[in-house]
Amino acid sequence: MSAREQLKVAAAERVLIFDGAFGTQIQDRKLSEEDYAGDLGLAADQKGNNDILALTRPDVIADITRAYLDAGSDVISTNTFSANRISQADYAAEDRVEAINIASGKIARELADEYQARDGRPRFVAGAIGPTNKTLSLSPDVEDPGYREIDFDELTAVYKEQAAALIEGGVDFILIETIFDTLNAKAGIMAVKQLEQDLGRDVPLMISMTLTDLSGRNLSGHTVEAFWYAVRHAKPATIGLNCSFGADQLRPHVQVLSAIADTLLMAYPNAGLPNELGEYDEMPETTAGLVKQWAENGQANILGGCCGSSPAHIKAIAEAVNGLTPRSVPTPETAMRLSGLEAFVVAA
Repeated sequence: MSAREQLKVAAAERVLIFDGAFGTQIQDRKLSEEDYAGDLGLAADQKGNNDILALTRPDVIADITRAYLDAGSDVISTNTFSANRISQADYAAEDRVEAINIASGKIARELADEYQARDGRPRFVAGAIGPTNKTLSLSPDVEDPGYREIDFDELTAVYKEQAAALIEGGVDFILIETIFDTLNAKAGIMAVKQLEQDLGRDVPLMISMTLTDLSGRNLSGHTVEAFWYAVRHAKPATIGLNCSFGADQLRPHVQVLSAIADTLLMAYPNAGLPNELGEYDEMPETTAGLVKQWAENGQANILGGCCGSSPAHIKAIAEAVNGLTPRSVPTPETAMRLSGLEAFVVAA
Protein backbone atom coordinates (compact mmCIF):
# COMPACT_ATOMS: atom_id res chain seq x y z
CA MET A 1 0.00 0.00 0.00
CA SER A 2 1.35 3.44 -0.93
CA ALA A 3 2.04 6.12 1.67
CA ARG A 4 -0.90 8.10 0.27
CA GLU A 5 -3.26 5.16 0.83
CA GLN A 6 -1.80 4.33 4.24
CA LEU A 7 -2.37 7.93 5.34
CA LYS A 8 -6.00 7.77 4.17
CA VAL A 9 -6.58 4.57 6.10
CA ALA A 10 -5.00 5.92 9.27
CA ALA A 11 -6.87 9.23 9.01
CA ALA A 12 -10.19 7.41 8.63
CA GLU A 13 -9.65 5.76 12.00
CA ARG A 14 -8.71 8.76 14.14
CA VAL A 15 -7.47 12.33 14.13
CA LEU A 16 -3.77 12.17 13.30
CA ILE A 17 -1.07 14.31 14.89
CA PHE A 18 1.54 16.37 13.05
CA ASP A 19 4.62 17.78 14.75
CA GLY A 20 5.48 21.33 15.85
CA ALA A 21 8.07 24.03 15.30
CA PHE A 22 11.77 23.32 14.79
CA GLY A 23 13.03 26.91 14.85
CA THR A 24 12.09 27.76 18.43
CA GLN A 25 13.30 24.38 19.65
CA ILE A 26 16.68 25.01 18.03
CA GLN A 27 16.84 28.52 19.48
CA ASP A 28 16.22 27.13 22.96
CA ARG A 29 19.43 25.13 22.66
CA LYS A 30 21.59 28.30 22.41
CA LEU A 31 23.90 26.85 19.78
CA SER A 32 27.16 28.58 18.87
CA GLU A 33 28.60 29.50 15.49
CA GLU A 34 30.83 26.45 15.80
CA ASP A 35 27.78 24.23 16.22
CA TYR A 36 26.26 25.57 13.03
CA ALA A 37 29.41 25.76 10.93
CA GLY A 38 31.05 22.50 11.94
CA ASP A 39 33.99 21.69 9.71
CA LEU A 40 32.24 22.43 6.42
CA GLY A 41 34.56 25.36 5.66
CA LEU A 42 31.84 27.61 4.25
CA ALA A 43 32.72 31.23 3.45
CA ALA A 44 29.91 32.86 5.45
CA ASP A 45 28.86 32.67 9.09
CA GLN A 46 26.29 29.90 9.59
CA LYS A 47 24.69 30.85 12.91
CA GLY A 48 20.95 30.96 12.33
CA ASN A 49 21.09 28.55 9.40
CA ASN A 50 18.94 25.93 11.09
CA ASP A 51 18.84 23.64 8.07
CA ILE A 52 22.63 23.15 8.01
CA LEU A 53 22.42 21.42 11.40
CA ALA A 54 21.44 18.22 9.60
CA LEU A 55 25.09 18.10 8.54
CA THR A 56 26.87 19.69 11.49
CA ARG A 57 24.69 18.74 14.49
CA PRO A 58 22.39 15.94 13.34
CA ASP A 59 22.01 14.93 16.99
CA VAL A 60 20.09 18.17 17.67
CA ILE A 61 17.65 17.57 14.82
CA ALA A 62 17.23 13.93 15.85
CA ASP A 63 16.54 14.93 19.47
CA ILE A 64 13.83 17.39 18.43
CA THR A 65 12.25 14.88 16.04
CA ARG A 66 12.31 12.21 18.73
CA ALA A 67 10.62 14.60 21.17
CA TYR A 68 7.75 15.11 18.74
CA LEU A 69 7.39 11.38 18.18
CA ASP A 70 7.35 10.86 21.94
CA ALA A 71 4.62 13.53 22.14
CA GLY A 72 2.42 11.50 19.80
CA SER A 73 3.19 12.67 16.25
CA ASP A 74 2.00 10.40 13.46
CA VAL A 75 3.46 12.67 10.78
CA ILE A 76 6.86 14.28 11.25
CA SER A 77 8.49 16.85 9.02
CA THR A 78 12.07 17.37 7.96
CA ASN A 79 13.99 20.39 9.21
CA THR A 80 14.32 21.77 5.67
CA PHE A 81 12.09 24.85 5.58
CA SER A 82 14.91 26.95 4.06
CA ALA A 83 16.99 24.17 2.53
CA ASN A 84 16.75 25.51 -1.01
CA ARG A 85 19.26 27.21 -3.27
CA ILE A 86 17.70 30.67 -2.88
CA SER A 87 17.62 30.71 0.91
CA GLN A 88 20.97 28.98 1.34
CA ALA A 89 22.62 31.67 -0.79
CA ASP A 90 22.41 33.92 2.28
CA TYR A 91 24.91 31.57 3.93
CA ALA A 92 27.04 30.76 0.87
CA ALA A 93 25.76 27.20 1.22
CA GLU A 94 24.01 26.72 -2.13
CA ASP A 95 26.21 23.74 -2.95
CA ARG A 96 25.09 21.97 0.23
CA VAL A 97 21.39 21.93 -0.63
CA GLU A 98 21.32 18.33 -1.83
CA ALA A 99 23.33 17.07 1.14
CA ILE A 100 21.20 18.95 3.68
CA ASN A 101 17.94 17.58 2.33
CA ILE A 102 19.17 14.02 2.01
CA ALA A 103 20.56 14.10 5.55
CA SER A 104 17.37 15.62 6.99
CA GLY A 105 15.25 13.08 5.19
CA LYS A 106 17.33 10.21 6.55
CA ILE A 107 17.12 11.50 10.13
CA ALA A 108 13.32 11.67 10.00
CA ARG A 109 12.97 8.39 8.09
CA GLU A 110 15.12 6.40 10.50
CA LEU A 111 13.25 7.71 13.53
CA ALA A 112 9.83 7.21 11.96
CA ASP A 113 10.72 3.62 11.13
CA GLU A 114 12.11 3.06 14.62
CA TYR A 115 8.90 4.19 16.30
CA GLN A 116 6.70 2.30 13.87
CA ALA A 117 8.66 -0.90 14.49
CA ARG A 118 8.26 -0.37 18.21
CA ASP A 119 4.45 -0.21 18.35
CA GLY A 120 3.22 -1.03 14.83
CA ARG A 121 1.55 2.36 14.38
CA PRO A 122 2.32 3.89 10.98
CA ARG A 123 4.53 6.99 11.03
CA PHE A 124 4.87 9.25 8.00
CA VAL A 125 7.61 11.67 6.91
CA ALA A 126 6.79 14.95 5.19
CA GLY A 127 9.65 16.61 3.35
CA ALA A 128 9.17 20.28 4.19
CA ILE A 129 9.67 22.91 1.49
CA GLY A 130 9.24 26.53 2.54
CA PRO A 131 8.22 29.43 0.31
CA THR A 132 11.69 31.08 -0.20
CA ASN A 133 11.93 34.87 0.08
CA LYS A 134 11.02 35.44 -3.57
CA THR A 135 7.55 35.98 -4.97
CA LEU A 136 6.37 35.39 -8.51
CA SER A 137 3.19 37.43 -8.17
CA LEU A 138 4.49 40.71 -6.81
CA SER A 139 7.32 43.08 -7.64
CA PRO A 140 9.82 43.93 -4.88
CA ASP A 141 10.28 47.33 -6.57
CA VAL A 142 7.43 49.81 -6.11
CA GLU A 143 8.85 51.83 -9.01
CA ASP A 144 8.65 48.86 -11.38
CA PRO A 145 5.51 46.75 -10.85
CA GLY A 146 6.44 44.39 -13.68
CA TYR A 147 9.82 43.46 -12.24
CA ARG A 148 10.41 39.99 -10.79
CA GLU A 149 13.56 38.76 -9.06
CA ILE A 150 12.98 35.24 -10.37
CA ASP A 151 10.83 33.63 -13.03
CA PHE A 152 8.56 30.58 -12.88
CA ASP A 153 11.02 28.17 -14.49
CA GLU A 154 13.84 29.20 -12.17
CA LEU A 155 11.73 28.70 -9.08
CA THR A 156 10.45 25.38 -10.38
CA ALA A 157 14.06 24.21 -10.77
CA VAL A 158 14.86 25.34 -7.23
CA TYR A 159 11.92 23.39 -5.83
CA LYS A 160 12.70 20.33 -7.94
CA GLU A 161 16.29 20.17 -6.69
CA GLN A 162 15.11 20.20 -3.09
CA ALA A 163 12.24 17.76 -3.62
CA ALA A 164 14.48 15.26 -5.41
CA ALA A 165 16.96 15.28 -2.52
CA LEU A 166 14.17 14.86 0.04
CA ILE A 167 12.83 11.86 -1.86
CA GLU A 168 16.35 10.39 -1.93
CA GLY A 169 16.46 10.90 1.83
CA GLY A 170 13.38 8.74 2.22
CA VAL A 171 10.39 11.05 2.79
CA ASP A 172 6.85 9.86 2.06
CA PHE A 173 5.36 13.21 1.03
CA ILE A 174 6.54 16.56 -0.23
CA LEU A 175 5.04 19.27 1.97
CA ILE A 176 4.86 22.66 0.28
CA GLU A 177 4.06 24.84 3.27
CA THR A 178 3.57 28.40 4.48
CA ILE A 179 2.46 29.40 0.98
CA PHE A 180 2.02 33.16 0.75
CA ASP A 181 2.02 33.30 -3.06
CA THR A 182 -0.25 30.97 -5.01
CA LEU A 183 1.95 31.16 -8.10
CA ASN A 184 4.93 30.02 -6.03
CA ALA A 185 2.84 27.02 -4.97
CA LYS A 186 2.15 26.24 -8.61
CA ALA A 187 5.90 26.25 -9.29
CA GLY A 188 6.31 23.76 -6.45
CA ILE A 189 3.55 21.58 -7.84
CA MET A 190 5.14 21.71 -11.30
CA ALA A 191 8.48 20.67 -9.78
CA VAL A 192 6.94 17.63 -8.13
CA LYS A 193 5.05 16.65 -11.29
CA GLN A 194 8.32 16.81 -13.24
CA LEU A 195 9.94 14.69 -10.57
CA GLU A 196 7.15 12.14 -10.86
CA GLN A 197 7.89 11.83 -14.57
CA ASP A 198 11.60 11.39 -13.89
CA LEU A 199 11.01 8.73 -11.23
CA GLY A 200 8.09 7.03 -12.95
CA ARG A 201 5.98 6.99 -9.80
CA ASP A 202 3.60 9.00 -7.66
CA VAL A 203 5.15 11.63 -5.38
CA PRO A 204 2.28 12.62 -3.09
CA LEU A 205 1.92 16.26 -2.11
CA MET A 206 0.85 18.01 1.04
CA ILE A 207 -0.04 21.67 0.48
CA SER A 208 -0.45 24.28 3.19
CA MET A 209 -1.40 27.93 2.75
CA THR A 210 -0.61 30.79 5.12
CA LEU A 211 -2.85 33.83 5.53
CA THR A 212 -1.53 37.36 5.80
CA ASP A 213 -4.63 39.06 7.18
CA LEU A 214 -7.75 38.19 9.13
CA SER A 215 -9.93 38.48 6.02
CA GLY A 216 -8.48 35.15 4.95
CA ARG A 217 -6.21 36.04 2.02
CA ASN A 218 -2.60 35.25 1.28
CA LEU A 219 -0.06 37.82 0.11
CA SER A 220 -1.00 37.31 -3.54
CA GLY A 221 -4.61 38.12 -2.67
CA HIS A 222 -6.24 34.71 -2.86
CA THR A 223 -8.92 33.62 -0.44
CA VAL A 224 -8.90 30.14 1.03
CA GLU A 225 -11.52 29.07 -1.51
CA ALA A 226 -9.63 30.54 -4.47
CA PHE A 227 -6.40 28.93 -3.32
CA TRP A 228 -7.99 25.50 -3.05
CA TYR A 229 -9.43 25.66 -6.55
CA ALA A 230 -6.08 26.86 -7.87
CA VAL A 231 -4.23 23.80 -6.54
CA ARG A 232 -6.96 21.14 -6.48
CA HIS A 233 -5.83 19.74 -9.84
CA ALA A 234 -2.62 18.49 -8.15
CA LYS A 235 -4.72 16.04 -6.11
CA PRO A 236 -2.79 16.65 -2.89
CA ALA A 237 -2.92 14.04 -0.14
CA THR A 238 -3.63 16.91 2.27
CA ILE A 239 -4.61 20.54 2.00
CA GLY A 240 -4.51 22.94 4.87
CA LEU A 241 -3.45 26.06 6.68
CA ASN A 242 -0.40 26.72 8.82
CA CYS A 243 1.39 29.55 10.58
CA SER A 244 -0.64 32.75 9.97
CA PHE A 245 -2.19 33.28 13.39
CA GLY A 246 -3.17 31.35 16.46
CA ALA A 247 -5.89 28.72 16.35
CA ASP A 248 -8.59 31.13 17.48
CA GLN A 249 -8.04 33.49 14.53
CA LEU A 250 -7.59 30.62 12.08
CA ARG A 251 -10.84 28.88 13.07
CA PRO A 252 -13.27 30.38 10.49
CA HIS A 253 -10.85 29.71 7.63
CA VAL A 254 -10.35 26.09 8.64
CA GLN A 255 -14.14 25.79 8.69
CA VAL A 256 -14.43 27.11 5.14
CA LEU A 257 -11.68 24.88 3.76
CA SER A 258 -13.03 21.82 5.54
CA ALA A 259 -16.35 22.13 3.75
CA ILE A 260 -15.00 22.43 0.22
CA ALA A 261 -11.82 20.29 0.14
CA ASP A 262 -12.30 16.73 -1.09
CA THR A 263 -9.07 15.53 0.51
CA LEU A 264 -7.60 15.29 4.00
CA LEU A 265 -7.28 18.56 5.89
CA MET A 266 -4.14 19.28 7.92
CA ALA A 267 -4.00 22.41 10.08
CA TYR A 268 -1.12 23.56 12.27
CA PRO A 269 -1.47 27.08 13.65
CA ASN A 270 1.01 29.14 15.62
CA ALA A 271 0.95 28.92 19.40
CA GLY A 272 -1.14 32.08 19.59
CA LEU A 273 0.13 35.48 18.53
CA PRO A 274 3.60 36.75 19.48
CA ASN A 275 3.92 39.12 22.42
CA GLU A 276 5.68 42.50 22.31
CA LEU A 277 9.05 40.72 22.42
CA GLY A 278 8.16 38.53 19.46
CA GLU A 279 7.83 35.45 21.65
CA TYR A 280 5.00 32.94 21.77
CA ASP A 281 3.60 32.33 25.23
CA GLU A 282 0.31 30.52 24.60
CA MET A 283 0.18 27.54 26.93
CA PRO A 284 -0.10 24.04 25.45
CA GLU A 285 -3.49 23.47 27.08
CA THR A 286 -4.86 26.62 25.46
CA THR A 287 -3.72 25.65 21.98
CA ALA A 288 -4.98 22.11 22.46
CA GLY A 289 -8.37 23.32 23.65
CA LEU A 290 -8.80 25.52 20.60
CA VAL A 291 -7.84 22.92 17.97
CA LYS A 292 -9.91 20.32 19.81
CA GLN A 293 -12.96 22.34 18.77
CA TRP A 294 -12.00 21.81 15.11
CA ALA A 295 -11.85 18.07 15.68
CA GLU A 296 -15.12 18.05 17.63
CA ASN A 297 -16.78 19.87 14.74
CA GLY A 298 -15.43 17.35 12.22
CA GLN A 299 -13.25 19.93 10.47
CA ALA A 300 -9.75 18.43 10.57
CA ASN A 301 -7.96 15.17 9.89
CA ILE A 302 -4.43 16.06 11.00
CA LEU A 303 -3.53 18.61 13.67
CA GLY A 304 -0.21 20.06 14.79
CA GLY A 305 1.58 23.28 15.56
CA CYS A 306 3.68 25.91 13.84
CA CYS A 307 5.66 28.88 15.22
CA GLY A 308 6.11 28.81 18.97
CA SER A 309 4.75 25.28 19.38
CA SER A 310 6.73 22.65 21.25
CA PRO A 311 6.56 18.94 22.06
CA ALA A 312 4.43 19.95 25.06
CA HIS A 313 1.91 21.58 22.69
CA ILE A 314 1.84 18.49 20.47
CA LYS A 315 1.38 16.18 23.46
CA ALA A 316 -1.51 18.32 24.70
CA ILE A 317 -3.14 18.28 21.26
CA ALA A 318 -2.74 14.50 20.98
CA GLU A 319 -4.37 14.01 24.37
CA ALA A 320 -7.17 16.49 23.62
CA VAL A 321 -8.29 14.84 20.37
CA ASN A 322 -7.76 11.24 21.44
CA GLY A 323 -10.91 9.27 20.74
CA LEU A 324 -12.62 11.96 18.68
CA THR A 325 -14.15 11.03 15.33
CA PRO A 326 -12.04 12.24 12.40
CA ARG A 327 -13.38 14.50 9.69
CA SER A 328 -15.24 12.76 6.87
CA VAL A 329 -13.77 13.80 3.55
CA PRO A 330 -16.59 15.07 1.31
CA THR A 331 -17.05 13.61 -2.14
CA PRO A 332 -16.08 15.92 -5.01
CA GLU A 333 -19.76 16.39 -5.79
CA THR A 334 -20.62 17.33 -2.20
CA ALA A 335 -17.66 19.69 -1.95
CA MET A 336 -18.73 21.44 -5.15
CA ARG A 337 -22.29 21.79 -3.95
CA LEU A 338 -21.19 23.27 -0.63
CA SER A 339 -18.92 25.71 -2.42
CA GLY A 340 -21.69 26.97 -4.67
CA LEU A 341 -19.59 26.26 -7.76
CA GLU A 342 -21.33 23.05 -8.82
CA ALA A 343 -22.69 24.63 -11.95
CA PHE A 344 -19.33 25.98 -13.03
CA VAL A 345 -16.76 23.33 -12.13
CA VAL A 346 -16.78 19.75 -13.37
CA ALA A 347 -15.73 17.44 -10.54
CA ALA A 348 -12.59 15.50 -11.27
